[in-house]
Order: sequence, then structure tokens, then C-alpha cells
Amino acid sequence: MTLLVLGVNHKTAPTNLRDRLSFGPEIIHQALNSLLSQPMIQSAVLLSTCNRIEIYISVKNQINLQEYLINWICDYHKLNKKYVYNSIYYYENKEAISHLIRVASGLDSMIIGESQIFGQVKQAFAISQKYSYVNSEINQMFQKVFHAVKRIRSETDIGSNAISIAFAACALACKMCISLSKMIVLLLGAGKTINLVAQHLRKYKVKKMIIANRTRSNAEKLAAEVNAEVINQVDLNKHLHRADIIISSTSSQLPLITKNMIENALRIRGNKPVFLVDISVPYNVELEVNNLPNAHLYRLDDLKEIIDSNLTLRKIVLVQAENIVDQESNKFMFWLQSQKAVHSVRKYRAQAEDIRIEMEKRALQALQQGADPQKVMQELIYKLTNRLIHAPTKSLQQAASNGDNEYLKILCDSLGLN
Repeated sequence: MTLLVLGVNHKTAPTNLRDRLSFGPEIIHQALNSLLSQPMIQSAVLLSTCNRIEIYISVKNQINLQEYLINWICDYHKLNKKYVYNSIYYYENKEAISHLIRVASGLDSMIIGESQIFGQVKQAFAISQKYSYVNSEINQMFQKVFHAVKRIRSETDIGSNAISIAFAACALACKMCISLSKMIVLLLGAGKTINLVAQHLRKYKVKKMIIANRTRSNAEKLAAEVNAEVINQVDLNKHLHRADIIISSTSSQLPLITKNMIENALRIRGNKPVFLVDISVPYNVELEVNNLPNAHLYRLDDLKEIIDSNLTLRKIVLVQAENIVDQESNKFMFWLQSQKAVHSVRKYRAQAEDIRIEMEKRALQALQQGADPQKVMQELIYKLTNRLIHAPTKSLQQAASNGDNEYLKILCDSLGLN
């Protein structure tokens, strides 16, 4: 049994490649079905966010696993393997769980210590649980990860002053504008990231928020919390001219804001500048928007300066966090290795039980035939002892005669001998 992770993230793959490798919510179930139809794969969890696409798997031991899985993900997305090969990372067993702990705790995030990824990891695991795609090894792996994340959060300061993607987007908006209190902000989407953006904007006392979302009820729920106006997403083009800042984060696989739409909005605004922050993957705003005068488009990669300033604050606690990663991954590997002995222990116990039953049956037959009970008991104990120690004794003798002192020591330790 091997546990592994294969994926790409913001450090290994550009945004356009992550776009093409991403799994939208509507295809996660289908993708997991396809993955688990592969003969050696026994369990899988698929994590797909704006900054990473990762597959966590338990598999039967087989050569060329990495190559096999790269072929699967490339075939599924109809991509040439040469296009993605150098961007993909691959970890097994201890490296795999250590990586997952770093991911879930925010240690591997674009923004060190951000907490949103923990919820995304839990959600990915819950989806696989829902469809019974999780076996005992993967289940134990994720439970250990959740425990490790709680330790990192409670025993270190990794979460203090945490900067999320949402906060970085708002910080960028502040940097672009003189005062948010004079700005109308249009939020496209109503998921977790936009929810966080809206909460931050409320703290900045933005003049007005407008929320557009595919599902109006979700937008209305968020709007009630932050005192925002709701518009239908299909009417987006009619309202773009009202916004000084547009922040977008949806799961749409196609652009929702085109160059023509912004061009029309600028004409109505009298060419008053508009700032767009697109933190979606795939992106919601066409890149050509940046070619328009007075239209300023910022994407995930443009948040790097804000994000990097956060890294310096966390270098001290990273050492503490990494110690916890090492401790918890070691504990899991000890558990995983112990599972290999379960079958052998059961077989050894069954073998001993068979010998006991056989010896007991012979003793009872002797007693029924009138044999001396004391002699029967002595013979039972003697023969039972001999049968039980026969195999270990033979192994000890073989190890000694071969001069294999290391194996001899292991046998002695396992038998409780000095």
C-alpha cells in the first residue's frame, strides 16, 4: 500500500496551466469516478483551488505510478504531457502527509498561514467521504492532518495577523484608491472568498457594495449581512458602469466580463477609471481589458507584493510549525507501518489457536479413554509448548548458524529474550 500526492500549485505552474488543470465543482464527482476506475487506485481525494490542484491517493504498490497518474490527468484534461510534466510534483508516504499538513495549515500557501485552505481541504475530503471514495488509510491520513493543523494553530502564532487572498485583494483596492469610503464596489460571486472580501470592505466603510451571483439567493444572504445591493448576474452588463472597483471570484469556466463590456462601461462613466481585481481560477475577466485606457486589471499574481510582506512576519514561527509537521507525520507513518503487521499477527494467532484446539482435542480423547489425568495434562503442556516454540527455535538456530547477528537480535527482541 502506498499513499501519495500528485499536483501543481502557484509555485510550480503558471496561472494559465492551473486554469486548464482545475476541476470545477460540477465535475469533481465525475473526475473521482474516472480516477477510481483505474485498477490500482483504492481511494482518492481531489483538491482543486485557485492556487493548487492536488490528488491524494492510496494505491497498490506498482512501478511507474507517477507516470501513470500524469498520463491520467493529462488525458482527462486533453493536455500534452510535455506541457505539464515539469510543473507536477509527486510525493509518497511520509513526504505526502507532510505536504498535506503544510497545505492544510497554510504553510504552503501563497500567503503563509492563511486559514481558508483548511476549509477547502476539509470540503474536498468530505466529498470523497460522501461518495465512499475513502478507505481506512486515507481516512486516517486526513484525520491526522486535521489534528496537526489544530496543533499548529494553537501552539504557534502562524495565524496571527493572517492575510488571506481576500484581505490582499482589499489591501490592493485601498492602495489603488484614495479612499474606499468614496468608492462603489461590485462583487462578482458569493462564495467564501467574496464573503471574506465583503466583510473586509465593510470594515473599510466602503461607500456601497453591489453583489452579482449566478444563484441570487446566495447573493441575497450575503447582502443581508453586509448591507449590499443585489443584482442578477445576467444583468451584469447593465450595472458595470456604476462600479469604481470590481472584485471577482467565481467558479465559472468562461470569462464573465469581456473587453467590450468594460469598454461600454467606461464610455457611460465618461472614462472615469475603473479597477478590476480578478482572483478567480479560471479568470473571470478577459486579459484584453488591460489594453483599455482607464481600465486597470489586477490578477492573483499581482497580489505578490502584499503577500511577500507577510512572509517576513512568519519566519520565526515556521520553525515551530515544521517541528509539528515532522512529529505528526512520523506518528502517522508509525501507524501506517503497523498496519502491515496486522495480517501477519492475525495469521500467527490463528495458527496458534489451531495448535491449541488440536492438542486440546487429543487430551480430551485420552481422558475419555481412561488415561491418567495428571499424565494427560503434563503431555498436553509439553507438546503444546514444543509446537508453539518450534518455528521461532528453528529461526534462531538458522540466524545463528548464518552468523546473521542483526536478524538474531531482532528475533531475540521479538521473543522477549535478553
